[in-house]
Amino acid sequence: MELKENLKNKKILFLSVKTFNLEVEIKKKLEELGAEVTYFDERPSNNNFTKGIIRLNRMLIKNRINNYYHKILKNSLNIFYDYLFVNRGEIVPEFFLENFKKNQTNCKLIFYTWDSILNQSHPLKIMHYFDRKFTFDSDDAIKYNINFRPLFFLNAYENIKNFQTANLKYNLLFLGTAHSDRYKISKNVVDYCNRNSLTSFCYYYMQGKLIYLFKKIFDPSFKEFDFKKISFKSLSLNQILKLYQESDVILDINHPNQKGLTMRTFEAIGSGKKIITSNPEIKKYCFYNSKNILVIERDNIKIDSFIFESKYQDIDKKIYEKLTIEGWINCIFFENESNYWIKDVS
Repeated sequence: MELKENLKNKKILFLSVKTFNLEVEIKKKLEELGAEVTYFDERPSNNNFTKGIIRLNRMLIKNRINNYYHKILKNSLNIFYDYLFVNRGEIVPEFFLENFKKNQTNCKLIFYTWDSILNQSHPLKIMHYFDRKFTFDSDDAIKYNINFRPLFFLNAYENIKNFQTANLKYNLLFLGTAHSDRYKISKNVVDYCNRNSLTSFCYYYMQGKLIYLFKKIFDPSFKEFDFKKISFKSLSLNQILKLYQESDVILDINHPNQKGLTMRTFEAIGSGKKIITSNPEIKKYCFYNSKNILVIERDNIKIDSFIFESKYQDIDKKIYEKLTIEGWINCIFFENESNYWIKDVS
């Protein structure tokens, strides 16, 4: 109730990269909580060519980026915003933030990133413009002196937890973008399942065939990926929810350069599902339970059968509620929970 009161009739300018419709869900939830949200894709275009150029060298499309942000500035001139909310901050130019702050003197600027600075360093150039700054990576929080806040799960996953079924189709489920050593690790775990008469389902998503070809040529860790097992169409939320409903254990494989916990981790917690993960950082978190979570080593994978044999144990209700999208929004806009989640974040 307090969150609704705090956001009622607040005008929010929301800039975020498009990530499997999560930006749509965030906007929808903010509006459900009473806010008036104006959304722009952080990138001038979401096609694979533009995304590739940005990763390669954003200066190649600098004029296009600048023109895009000049239009956003012009669009906001006659609207007095309460908040500017930037999620990820991949390319937001400094001139935009400087001018926006001049035009919107009563507006609070909020920054969040669900990427590690090691993978995306541009936020370091713009961080000082923001009043509230958050990262999902606990190491980055300490290193760059910003607030720490892990990710969240959507309300739809809570529905799965509340209506568990005994008739599961898969013992193991893996869903994820095809990158790094994900295929190698997941194949190893699937082989274990096959040897032990356990069912599994894996879905590897790739943004396009050109990106696949580029990675196949230039990324050594990608050479083992089986082209036949890659899909170039992302799953819908309803398809993902159905797969979670039908599965017992969720396999999570983080990027080797990323310590922050993935969205899959929180979807599994939201759904009341057990987890096999390659990310040892999870042991630091207040919701870690060795009965629910099996941590594996990327280069020395050993599966303990208990993860498939044991029943899921519920986590503390207060922690669970904080991991909802409402809990995440409340923290990003109004609270500071840096010391809540793990011990070594100051």
